[in-house]
Formats: sequence, C-alpha cells, structure tokens
Amino acid sequence: MSASTKTIVLLPGFMLDGALWDDFVPHLPVDWHVQRIALPQGRTVREVADGVSAQLGGPAVVLGFSMGGYVARALAAIHPQLVDALVLVATSARDERPVSPPSSTGGRVSFAGLSRRAIQSALSRGRAEDQALIDRVHAMSMRLGPDAFAWQSALDRTDVPLEEISCPTLVVAAREDRLRSIDESRELADAIKGARLEILEGTGHLIPLEAAQSLADTLVDWLRPHSGDGDEGS
Repeated sequence: MSASTKTIVLLPGFMLDGALWDDFVPHLPVDWHVQRIALPQGRTVREVADGVSAQLGGPAVVLGFSMGGYVARALAAIHPQLVDALVLVATSARDERPVSPPSSTGGRVSFAGLSRRAIQSALSRGRAEDQALIDRVHAMSMRLGPDAFAWQSALDRTDVPLEEISCPTLVVAAREDRLRSIDESRELADAIKGARLEILEGTGHLIPLEAAQSLADTLVDWLRPHSGDGDEGS
C-alpha cells in the first residue's frame, strides 16, 4: 500500500455533511479520487454500512469520522473486499445504545439544528468562540434537518465488530477532544490487530475542521510503505 492509492471514501459524523471535508480534501494528493458519502439511513450501524457498500465501485481507503467511524469499521468487517485500508478519526470502540430524540405531544417541534453549546463542546477550547466555525457546523446540521437528527440519534451503535477487521488501520485521536477520550482511541487501536494510533495536538473533536492539514499529512505519511508499523504517535 502506498500514497498513490487513488480512491478515498469519507464518512462524516453525527449531523455533519460533506462540507466537513472542505478544508481536508485540498491537502490530499491531487491524483486521488475522493468520494464523500452521506450516511444512508438505517436502524443499526450494520445497515448503514450496507448502504455505504452499495455506493462503492471498488476497494478504497475508507475514513470514518466520529459516528462515521462506527460505520467505517462495520464496513471493513462486513465487506472486507471493499476496504483496502481503514482510518478511524475521533471515534470509539465502545458500544452505544440508541438515544431517543426529544419529541413533543403538541405537534412537530421546530428543528433548530445543533446548539451552540453542543458545537462548542466539539471544538478545542481555543476555537470554542470561533463564530465562523460554529456557523459552519450549525449550517451542516440545518441542511440535514429533523429527519436525519431523529434517525441518527436513534442509531444502534452496538454489535460493531473489531476482531473481524484485517486491513491496515490507522486510529487518529485529538489531544483536546472533549467528546472522545484518548483512552477510547487506545482501546480501539489495541482491539484491531496491527492498528496504529496517532494523536494530533492543538485540536478538539472536529479534527477535519480544526486540523485539516495535520490529518491529511498523517494519513498520507501512514500510507507510505513501512509506515503502518503499529507504533503510537504523538
């Protein structure tokens, strides 16, 4: 495997769309084919992974961010022929039960998107007052809307296999992530045979927005020959 890999599939996180990758993609090699896939609706992570598989034309490097990381590893386990390499960014090995979104007995609630407080908690403390960044994240949630919020909140993130993953795997964590701990990333890397853990400095949970170039550089370096040796980075 090398940095000349031509296809990379990008899977976003909770209430985020393809715009999540706008700062990241320009830092990738220009000859790579980039496929941004919106998470297809499903009741379980396996169902969502099946929906993603139907959109793939062949093997690819699959990068999943946060909730998309659950989907990416399910894809690697269930459809290994479609995943040349796996990149799991700011995500977890821990099972998560569905959470029912707020409902109202008095009619449909007006959807206001992700709250400012929720977005701020996903950013590093140094970027938590960055209004332009907050607005970008909020706009993604508004584009996805209430139906996506309902099914993504109710998604069953249990039964996502790890022991069945056999492809080269990179786990990327953020030093200042307040939503996903570095311990969760270590658990994930330890559970997948041969996986490598890299920890990025100066960024919170939203790595593709806060540290787009560092994420791209880490990915490209890892894909070079002899770089996926399972050592922990910092």
